[in-house]
Amino acid sequence: MPPKRTFKRKAATPAGDNDGTSSKKLKLENVKPSMSISLREPHPFSVQAEDHGIVLRKYYPHEMSNARALAYNNNQIPRPIESLLGALEHTAESRNGIDVKDAVVHWFKMDLRTHDNRALSLASEKAKDAGVPLIGLYVVSPQDFEAHLTAPVRVDFVMRTLQVLKHDLAKLNVPLHVETVEKRKEIPKRILEFLDEWGANHMFANMEYEVDELRREAKMVHLCAERGIAFEVVHDTCVVPPGALQSGSGKQYSVYSPWFRAWLAHIHTNPDLLTLFKAPPTFSPAARAKVAVLFDCEMPQVPESKRLSEEDAQRLHAFWPAGEHEAMDRLEKFCQEKIGKYHQRRNVPSEAGTSSLSVHLATGTLSARTAVLYARNRNKVKKLDAGIEGVQTWISEVAWRDFYKHVLVNWPYVCMNKPFKPEYSNITWSYNASHFAAWSQGRTGFPVIDAAMRQMAHMGWMHNRCRMIVASFLAKDLLIDWRMGERFFMENLIDGDFASNNGGWGFSASVGVDPQPYFRIFNPLLQSEKFDPNGEYIKKWIPELKGMTNKEVHDPYGRGAGAKARKAGYPERIVEHKDARARALAVYKEGLERDKT
Repeated sequence: MPPKRTFKRKAATPAGDNDGTSSKKLKLENVKPSMSISLREPHPFSVQAEDHGIVLRKYYPHEMSNARALAYNNNQIPRPIESLLGALEHTAESRNGIDVKDAVVHWFKMDLRTHDNRALSLASEKAKDAGVPLIGLYVVSPQDFEAHLTAPVRVDFVMRTLQVLKHDLAKLNVPLHVETVEKRKEIPKRILEFLDEWGANHMFANMEYEVDELRREAKMVHLCAERGIAFEVVHDTCVVPPGALQSGSGKQYSVYSPWFRAWLAHIHTNPDLLTLFKAPPTFSPAARAKVAVLFDCEMPQVPESKRLSEEDAQRLHAFWPAGEHEAMDRLEKFCQEKIGKYHQRRNVPSEAGTSSLSVHLATGTLSARTAVLYARNRNKVKKLDAGIEGVQTWISEVAWRDFYKHVLVNWPYVCMNKPFKPEYSNITWSYNASHFAAWSQGRTGFPVIDAAMRQMAHMGWMHNRCRMIVASFLAKDLLIDWRMGERFFMENLIDGDFASNNGGWGFSASVGVDPQPYFRIFNPLLQSEKFDPNGEYIKKWIPELKGMTNKEVHDPYGRGAGAKARKAGYPERIVEHKDARARALAVYKEGLERDKT
């Protein structure tokens, strides 16, 4: 049985918040009349956000006011997921009465796998029972890639994965049709054309939790129902669906620790949540013959703005083989060789102690369900919070992905360039271009920062501990708007997942779901010495410092090795941490005081 929905249905979602519409067309028709006019006004600092590429006005409106963000918290504005669940509820009777026609379609998005794919499994069952073909569909949207800041390395990974998926589905006599739709607004119309052309009046898809996708699917559910088409959208990405966990007071959790305890208890009480969905069966040759022309579909080119150079592609393909088979191989190897000591090694960037599965979880070549179940089955017990400590710790890290998606669903304005704590919008950030360039290029003079940024440039990936260190440095030491760093990560990471990336930056910049106050500021030197004591990570990624001693490598200019560092071409520090920390504390305090005036 599907998990019980706990979000209450509300009125239709008002336009104007990251729905992909032009700002000239924004309306607030469904906002309650009693709401203040301030809900319609942009934030006072909105122009800065636009000038520095944080808000893409080509697709989205001005940064909203803090009052509007709080209106979501106070249930004055319906959340996008409520619009989708409301659409599904409103059309349930009509959808249930629709008979299968000539084919059933599964719309692939970030679920590029055949195994343990809930919507695909449901679609294949529907097609098999009706004796009709199953058709896979994937829409390449250049504008979505642009609006969502998708990194070229990730687009490349997705396109390579689609090749694997197409091959795997063909073995099952299921075609995968991949087509580019240039304008994102035309995607619903084009999909309806596909359904009409293929004689399909049933389409399945797994739910995505970003605002654009939730609103698009809500509209499509109604649009399809009006045309006698059943569009079924189901939860799949999270082990525990958003809305299923509530505190004793009936509220959504905003702190990880109590949320994780509730997550564990919910799974232990509902063990079926870890039941894997069946892969599609092999369809008959007769079914294949009915859709034979679709097997000849050629894969479209990667959008020009997202193409890798030949050199980058060769290097990155070696790091990141694509497809669900690679995901399962990595999961198997990790559980056999590393998971037992994961809790001891996960924070040491010089060691390969992590699973490197983040790209597969983000792209959907591996489900979180499969990951958790596979790890649990390597344990001595069936409880997720007992037995081998490394297994417990890794499961808790996978759970963070669920947590951040739950946050995104319940506080949707975090998907609209607002921090979880709206009052932190009032901080006067720096937009120092030379500082941002030094940070992004790995030339800050802080070896651990520079090593991490160079790793990302080379691999399209960065160790998680290092992500926290460099994010804290940008937001606290340089006082640069954290959203510039959030964007840079999305534009460069192969595993760029909006919810997890946003949650990580919110944590490091102290503007997110984090009970720690803003005066928690990482000291880059102490972090470096603690997690890379021998400087192995630094020396790997900064060849200029290979000749340094284990002590010098963390701070060459401060530990008597300035001449060697200068000769090798390594820069001096662009700021002093002690002074930067004092400045950050003052600016954060000033910004929060401004919210009270």
